[in-house]
Amino acid sequence: MTNPSQKAHVAINLAPKLLRDPVARRLFRRVARQLVQTSADSQEGIQDVRRDVATRAQQVSPYWRPAFCLCASVLCDLRGHRWTFSVDQHSVLAYPPGSLSGSALERKEQLRASHLVDRDAQLATPATHAFIYAMEARRLHNGEWHSIYSLMRDGPELAASLGSLNDPTESQLRSVIDPYVQVVDQSSECEFTGLRLADIWRYFRHTWTITYNSTPGRRLQFLVRDRAAPNHAVIGIGALGSAVVQLGPRDEWIGWTAGAFLSHLDEDPSLEWARWVDNNLDKLLAGLYVKDLIRDGVIRRADIAHPSTVVIEALRSDAEHQRRVHRLYPSRATHKSLSNDAHKWLLLAETSLFRAKRAETLAKLLEARAQLLVAGFQHPTAANLKRALTNPAARRAIQTILRQVKSTHVGINMMDITVCGAVAPYNVLLGGKLVALLMASPAVTSTYSKHYQRTPSIIASAMAARPIVRPPRLVILGTTSLYDVAPSQYNRIKVSSNLFGGSEADVLQYTEVGATDGVGSFQFSQETMRAIDIVLARGQKGRLVNSIFGEGVNPKLRKIRGALDAVGLPTTEFLTHGNSRIIYGIPLASNFRDILLGKRARPKYILPQIPLTTDRLVSYWLTRWLRGRITRDTVLTNVACHRKSYPMAHGARVQLPADPEALGPLFSGGD
Repeated sequence: MTNPSQKAHVAINLAPKLLRDPVARRLFRRVARQLVQTSADSQEGIQDVRRDVATRAQQVSPYWRPAFCLCASVLCDLRGHRWTFSVDQHSVLAYPPGSLSGSALERKEQLRASHLVDRDAQLATPATHAFIYAMEARRLHNGEWHSIYSLMRDGPELAASLGSLNDPTESQLRSVIDPYVQVVDQSSECEFTGLRLADIWRYFRHTWTITYNSTPGRRLQFLVRDRAAPNHAVIGIGALGSAVVQLGPRDEWIGWTAGAFLSHLDEDPSLEWARWVDNNLDKLLAGLYVKDLIRDGVIRRADIAHPSTVVIEALRSDAEHQRRVHRLYPSRATHKSLSNDAHKWLLLAETSLFRAKRAETLAKLLEARAQLLVAGFQHPTAANLKRALTNPAARRAIQTILRQVKSTHVGINMMDITVCGAVAPYNVLLGGKLVALLMASPAVTSTYSKHYQRTPSIIASAMAARPIVRPPRLVILGTTSLYDVAPSQYNRIKVSSNLFGGSEADVLQYTEVGATDGVGSFQFSQETMRAIDIVLARGQKGRLVNSIFGEGVNPKLRKIRGALDAVGLPTTEFLTHGNSRIIYGIPLASNFRDILLGKRARPKYILPQIPLTTDRLVSYWLTRWLRGRITRDTVLTNVACHRKSYPMAHGARVQLPADPEALGPLFSGGD
C-alpha cells in the first residue's frame, strides 16, 4: 500500500494520544487507509473521507471525540497538500511531499492548486455566497441600474481604444486609462454605483488565489480606479497591515538583529551610540506603569535605579502567575473595549495579560540595567560603551534594549503590503506594477499618517496606563511573494528621486532581502481550525490563545501548535509546508534604518510627499510600462477576452464553486 516515491522521504510515525483508545485508534487507521487510496488531486475524494469521519466520529467516546476529529481532519488536509501515508498493524506513517519539483511555472501551479483548496472552501460558505450574489445583483442608484459589474472595464472596448493609439503621448494614454488612488473608508459609498467601498474591495479580493481574512492591528485598504472608464472602473486593489514582527532576513537587512547591531557598535563605539543605549533604556522604563507593582510589594521605586537579582526574580514570578490567571480568566470585555479615556488604559494595564507583560518587560530591562552597571556603563560615554562591549552580559543587555526599540518602531514606522495587484483586464497591461508603485506613493503614506495621527498605540498605552500616541511616520514597507519565484509586478521597479527633483542616489525600489523558511499554516483548513478551537477549549489550564490583541504574534500559528501538541501530533513537521517566499523591503526614506533604530525622528523621504508625486508615479507607469505593452497584438487580444456582454466572460468576476453542497461538511460553517 506504500507508494514507491515515499522511500525518498523521511517517514514520520504518527502516534497521537487518541491511540490509547481502541475505537479511536481503529477509526484513525481507517482514515489513513482511505487517504492512501485517495488521489491528492481529488478534492471530492478527500471530502468523501471527511464525510465518513463526521459520521463515524459518533462511535468515539465523548472524551476522545474532539481529538479524533482534529487528527482525522489534519490527515485530510495533508493529503490535499500531497502528503502520503502507509498503514500496517503496528503504525501509521506519514511522508511529506518533499521539495516542489519542475519548472518555476510548474511549482507555481502546484502551490496555486494547494491555495485554491482553502479559497474555494471559503467561497462555498453560505455567507460568502450571499455576499457575492448581492454584489452581482442590480440595484437602482441615481436613476440607473448598477452592480459590481459596473466597475469592471469591458475588455473589447479597452482593447479597441488602446489599439487605436499610434505611438501615443502621455495625454493620449490618459484619455484611455487615467488611474488614481481611492482610500477605502468603511462607511463610504461609491458615488457612481452606491456600493460600499469596503464591499467593492472585498469582492475583488475574493478573486485572489488565497483566502480573504481580516487581520488584527493597523490596516488600510485602497482601490486604484480609472477616471477614463465608465463609472471609474477598478484597476486594482491594495492594502497595508501591521508588519510581521519576526522575519529574520528582513531584520538582518534593517540592522535589527543582535549580530548586525553589535558588529556595528564594535566598529563605532561612539558617544552618540552610548547616548542611544542610555536614553532608550530610560525611555523604555518610563513607558511602563509600575504603581500596582509597588503597591503589591513586588518592587520598590528605588529598585528601578538600582535593581537586584531578587527583585528581577520577583518580577518574573509575578509575570508567570499573571499569565496563568489570564489563561483561566481572560477578561475579554475589558480588552474588547477600546475607548481612549485615561481610565480605560488604567483598567487595561491592570488586567492579568498586561500585568504579566509589564512585569516580564520590567524584569528584562532591570536586568539589562544591572548588567550594564556591573560592566562599568555608569554614564553614557564612548569609553564606557567600548568597555561594556567587551562584557558578554553587557552585550546581552544591549540586545534586550534593541529588541524593545524594535518593538516600538515595527508597528508604527513600518507596514506590510498585504494585498497588491490588478484585476482583469488591467492585469494583462501590467496593472500590478502600477498598484505596486502607488502603494509607495504619498497618497498612501499621507493617508496612513492622517488616519493614525491621533490613534494611541494599544499595547504601548496598556503598558503605560495612559494614551501613548507615536508619530505615524511610515518609512518602509515590507512584503513577500506568494510563491517561491519573483513576482513580475515587483521586478524592475526602480524609480530615481531625481525624476521628482531629488537626489539621483535615492531610488524607490522593491529590494529582495531574503526568503522565508517555509513554515506556516495555510495548509490547515477551516474545518481543522474549528476542531482546534474545540480541543483547546477543553484544556485544563485555560486557553493559551484567546484572540486578544496583545497576547502575542500570530495567534493562528500558536493555536495550531498548542492543539497539535495537546493531541500528540508532530507540530514542527506539520507546520513546515516548504513554500519559501521571497521577502522584499521598500524603503520610503533614505534614513529608514536610523528611524527604525530610534536614532533619528524625522524621515528623509526619497520622493517628495506632495499629491503631485502620486500623479507623476502614474505618468511614469503610463510611459515606462503601458506604452510599450500595448504594441503587442497578443496583449490586446488577451485584454479583449474579458467581455461584459452576454455570455459574460470576465476575469474580474468571482468564480464560485459550481456545487457547494458537493464539497461536504468542511464548508458548512460561516464566512
